[in-house]
Amino acid sequence: MNKINAFPQALVDVPMHYCPGCTHGIIHRLIAEVIDEMKILKETIGVASVGCSCFNYDYFNFDMVATAHGRAPATATGVKRVHPDCLVFTYQGDGDLASIGTAEIVHTAVRGEKISVIFVNNGIYGMTGGQMAPTSLPEMKATTAPYGRKTESTGYPIKMTEMLALQEGCVYAERTKISSVASIAKTKKAIKKSFELQLAKKGFSIVEILSTCPTNWGLEPLESIKWMEKNLEGYYPIGVIKDAKEGE
Repeated sequence: MNKINAFPQALVDVPMHYCPGCTHGIIHRLIAEVIDEMKILKETIGVASVGCSCFNYDYFNFDMVATAHGRAPATATGVKRVHPDCLVFTYQGDGDLASIGTAEIVHTAVRGEKISVIFVNNGIYGMTGGQMAPTSLPEMKATTAPYGRKTESTGYPIKMTEMLALQEGCVYAERTKISSVASIAKTKKAIKKSFELQLAKKGFSIVEILSTCPTNWGLEPLESIKWMEKNLEGYYPIGVIKDAKEGE
């Protein structure tokens, strides 16, 4: 019998630890499939920061670097400058990238560092207990906002990808989601484009992926997908925010 889908070489064949309904595992698989298709397994280096995804170096079958909370872009900058011909990407959550690592990600985009950023946004801190994140929606409940986020005291959710797209060093920025077969296919296409632009030495790129967190949202997996599409996607619209122009 012919196999329709083989297990990606870029993944280690072990069980993942993520909660039921979490989409980190799907995103890992998409990254691995793209690396396999581009035939760059031995030329790929990933940088994992702190958060639910920080153990992804147990799952990827290529060199991974563990770094401090929020510092993945700074670490990736050093890795890329030492290995300019390798594919270097960071894998970060919203609490990591949009809060503790804000300075690192902004200045990485400003400098136009030739790295790819995979930004997983579920609007909440996952690993540390469901606290309010910079991306949490107005009135969204969290362990540190049991009555919901109040914008008059905590401000508004930050749209990181739009802000980074304004920087001249950013050549590509897109927001996708993981909720259906079609959206998964679009996310894979966005990841591949980011990787291709990097290897073409074009500049900084980011793919933001709207994700679910059933555990900290207090929802069943299928309910969390509906909530994400109705609420999270309502505030963070899906689509290409910035694209490299022809010839750039």
